[in-house]
Amino acid sequence: MAFTLTSTAFSDGGEIPIRHTKDGEDLSPPLSWANVPDGTKSLALVVEDPDAPDPAAPQRTWIHWIVYNLPPHDSGLKEGAVQASMPTGAKPGVNDWGKPTYGGPQPPIGRHRYFHRLYALDTVLPELDRPNRRKLDEAIQGHVIAMAELMGTYQH
Repeated sequence: MAFTLTSTAFSDGGEIPIRHTKDGEDLSPPLSWANVPDGTKSLALVVEDPDAPDPAAPQRTWIHWIVYNLPPHDSGLKEGAVQASMPTGAKPGVNDWGKPTYGGPQPPIGRHRYFHRLYALDTVLPELDRPNRRKLDEAIQGHVIAMAELMGTYQH
């Protein structure tokens, strides 16, 4: 069975509900994973928008959420997950707003794609002190066993 990432809020390729965007309540969506590969010691989650600022002329990938050292034996994150409700050991990274929390979609123009990527790692990462995407990528290099992906879309 393949390593999978799903949400009860939206299907792969579907529209992200307004409650999970900055136009709504800005709550992280509920996420569930299954079939974590053998040998996985921790998981890292990154939510990113490669269509910023305009899908017709993207200039950068905008990071919305980073969480690392999620325990592989857990099966997901509840809606509105914040650091206080994270599983033991889970650590926040920093998004492109400079915050260690989820930041929902807020595209300035057009319909954007939001990739939720969950990496199965063969190690528990050291304390990275709220890493940005570049620092997380450096830390996970050579440790990724598998990746599961869920993509949702949103237009302001």
